[in-house]
Amino acid sequence: QIVNAADKALRCELSIFDTLSKEVCANADQITSTARALAELDVSLGLATLADERDYIKPIVDQTTVFEIENGRHPVVEATLSNFNEKKFIGNNCRLCGKSENVNDIAQIWLLSGPNMAGKSTFLRQCALISIMAQIGSYVPASSAHLGVVDRLFSRIGASDNLAQGRSTFMVEMIETATILNQAGPKSLVILDEIGRGTATFDGLSIAWAVVEHLHEKNFCRTLFATHYHELNVLADALERVQCRTMRVKEWRGDVVFLHEVVLGSADRSYGIHVGALAGLPNIVVQRAKQLLASLEKGEKSKIITKLVDDLPLFSALEQVSEDHVDNNRGDLLEDAVKPINLDEMTPKEAHNFLYKLKSIIETTP
Repeated sequence: QIVNAADKALRCELSIFDTLSKEVCANADQITSTARALAELDVSLGLATLADERDYIKPIVDQTTVFEIENGRHPVVEATLSNFNEKKFIGNNCRLCGKSENVNDIAQIWLLSGPNMAGKSTFLRQCALISIMAQIGSYVPASSAHLGVVDRLFSRIGASDNLAQGRSTFMVEMIETATILNQAGPKSLVILDEIGRGTATFDGLSIAWAVVEHLHEKNFCRTLFATHYHELNVLADALERVQCRTMRVKEWRGDVVFLHEVVLGSADRSYGIHVGALAGLPNIVVQRAKQLLASLEKGEKSKIITKLVDDLPLFSALEQVSEDHVDNNRGDLLEDAVKPINLDEMTPKEAHNFLYKLKSIIETTP
């Protein structure tokens, strides 16, 4: 009986399973309909609960090319900050429209400038996510939203490569940009982040400039274009449907405070050195970078770079700079350079070179 019990149990199980399978197959249509209804209810309930908990609003979606968001927020970043009891997410406005609307105070393209870590990419992504959420029937994280239907959403954000196919990061960027320029239409939404950064400065600037012109004159699509090329700001004067926006920052006692607000205007600096300092670059590197930046901003870059090369290596040029002293000024650098020198032991050539060094400190230190 014990030996046969296992076989008997298996036969019973198979019989029950066979009966159940036949009943399921016989009622397949009703079960599928019920499952689909429960899935739709689950999604709707999830979106409704999210809208209630996060204070989302009902957007207006129509057939225009208007794209107006007031106090828009990134749903994922906002939720993350809330879960970790961090500071409140800073909302921002966005007002775009296609050429066909002909609204004087609303642009077709926003050129968004500002330093790294100021929130440019987050702003671009939140506008794209809000458009997707609105068109799937969800409420959106904003105070108000009026969105014309987006037929296609194009995104070129971040750095990536495809080594298996022999494509560099810049090549992938250009392929994706080409896809956008060849396919985007008047009802499309395009978000671009730092086009042209993967090649030489003037090549990248030229490509970014031409891309903006093409989007304005040929594609007529609503576009958010983040860039570090401050030279592009002149396009706001040359192209009627282009406006400049920037991420607001505040300098306080030598530090930079990122306020994460999108305001009218353009940035004149990228604050890359400040971000490097926040990331933990050695102080001697930060101070040397400040000197080089001051020199490059004073005159013709090619001549200045040739002169700066003569000051290499790095630690020779800044051997007297203390790693613990952040607020070095010209007087401090001169004092630190002169103190250890024994004039009686210097050769004429060493004295001559030392004078050049002092002159360099005076010229390159604010």
